[in-house]
Amino acid sequence: MNKKKIAILGLIAASAMVLTGCAKSDSSSETASASCAKADLPTLTAGKLTIATGEPAYYPWVIDDKPETGNGFEGAVAYAVAKALGYTNDEVVWVRTTFDGAVTPGAKTFDFNLQQFSITDERKVAVDFSSPYYTAPQAIVSFAGSKIEGKTSIADLKGAKLGAAVGTTSLDVISNQIGSTPSVFNDNAAAVSALKNKQIDGLVVDLPTAFYLAGVEIPKGIIVGQLPSNGVGDQFGLLLAKDSPLTTCVSGAVDAITADGTLDAITTQWLSTEAGAPVIKE
Repeated sequence: MNKKKIAILGLIAASAMVLTGCAKSDSSSETASASCAKADLPTLTAGKLTIATGEPAYYPWVIDDKPETGNGFEGAVAYAVAKALGYTNDEVVWVRTTFDGAVTPGAKTFDFNLQQFSITDERKVAVDFSSPYYTAPQAIVSFAGSKIEGKTSIADLKGAKLGAAVGTTSLDVISNQIGSTPSVFNDNAAAVSALKNKQIDGLVVDLPTAFYLAGVEIPKGIIVGQLPSNGVGDQFGLLLAKDSPLTTCVSGAVDAITADGTLDAITTQWLSTEAGAPVIKE
């Protein structure tokens, strides 16, 4: 198994824990600091911003398990948020946590943590979340040599046999966004089996799952592309301790990099270009 396939195995842990996302984070703490000036931020270490990620951290979220380089989608997001809060790169301190450990109640060893945490009401009982920094779109997985390899637009997909699991938003995407009659399967495992046997041309799933399937499950798997966002999908947020005094300011930083186009540029570079998942044109 090549390095990319080994690295991408870690995505299944995050994908398996993805629950239905909320439209907007409303977890701003009532105890939030009155000022978001760097000097007033009550971080774990004065003058430093401690950011956590997984151990190991995987492609394309972090490249080569080195978040300190800022390479990879979440590595780049972390430094962009730090900059918006007033911190230079050398004032960022990285620590590692498990996924499960981060979402449980209790004291934290970080100011915020990012490792594809979906914002859910259940989790917000135990922790805070920032505004969303990523909404997972739907994507099409196929195999090298398929009839849809290299297709770049919705129109190019007309006539392709696409499948999805019953009861999923992916199924709705095939019908409503692509305009095709889907092949319906009892679950993703059955759909993957059909794709392996070339009974369908492509499988529609959320993008994090697509990275895993294309890298591990499907022989010579490819991501044809991610579908244009319709504003619906699992939303990832920066995770903070419950009632953290930093939540409002961290959310403000995420909102700022969203508004000025920084987040779009990071997404295009690391989840479209570098990760080989271009956006399919409408």
